[in-house]
Amino acid sequence: MKGVSAATLTAVVVAYDSAHALPDCLGALGREGIPTVVIDNASGDGSAELAQQLGARVIRNDVNEGYGRANNRGVAAAETPLVLILNPDVVLDEGAAAALIAAAERYRDAGVLAPRLVEADGRLFFQPRSLLAPYLHNAAGVERLPEGDCCAPFLSGAALLVRRELFLQLGGFDEKIFLFYEDDDLCRRMADAGHALVHVHAAVARHGRGRSSAPAPGRIFRARWHQAWSRVYVSRKYGLTSDAARTLAKNLVKLLGAALVFDRRRMARYGGSTAGTWAALRGVDALRYQGILHGAPIKATD
Repeated sequence: MKGVSAATLTAVVVAYDSAHALPDCLGALGREGIPTVVIDNASGDGSAELAQQLGARVIRNDVNEGYGRANNRGVAAAETPLVLILNPDVVLDEGAAAALIAAAERYRDAGVLAPRLVEADGRLFFQPRSLLAPYLHNAAGVERLPEGDCCAPFLSGAALLVRRELFLQLGGFDEKIFLFYEDDDLCRRMADAGHALVHVHAAVARHGRGRSSAPAPGRIFRARWHQAWSRVYVSRKYGLTSDAARTLAKNLVKLLGAALVFDRRRMARYGGSTAGTWAALRGVDALRYQGILHGAPIKATD
């Protein structure tokens, strides 16, 4: 199993219309001998059936529960001390999981660890700042990419190694968030609890950004709605000065400009951002907007 014990690590992958991406993602996990739980968020493209064929344990949600809520179910279903949370458009290089496990042993104070995330164009994804880590500063426009292991103010939810017991003790991802900023929020709570966030340079993962879900009508608007809503929500949660009113005005102007030239894509983008910010300011619940019933039944298939 190439240095990875099935008793040590489980991978959790949340799928939503991800059949196009699952073979590469699950294939890489299978080659490393990593047992995988796929949480299917009511896909309509056969993602659940494909994941089963590829050897994963599948938990089927009756509705799209969102990223954080679905991952929480996956981590709870795992039985290993370490859990690797992966987007379906992330493919591990050989040895990446073993490198993450070794780092978790080496850095005992680390609550979350992440691999070196390489984008499709070859760029290294490393975010030196986070909205929720104002106590860690990096001058705007200054890019300092890591050349080895290091602590970070933020680790992307596209690929995270978590200690299962600690993750569950802290409540996992905030289930009030449907999409966006749930990884910032988790990192903030880990840091506030005294745990380091560690970038593991020897562990390499390839990220096909934007390929987690197949394109569909209305998806840009909904994504932008949730991104805007979640930003307002987490800002309020941590008592940060909100720029929501200014952001609302800027996006409204951009929406009107897009409407004047009838640019549908920009209209969806700025319309979603405007609507999401306005909804958050009015106290609209993101889960209700998405049509999620709290405590919706979950079906498990081994």
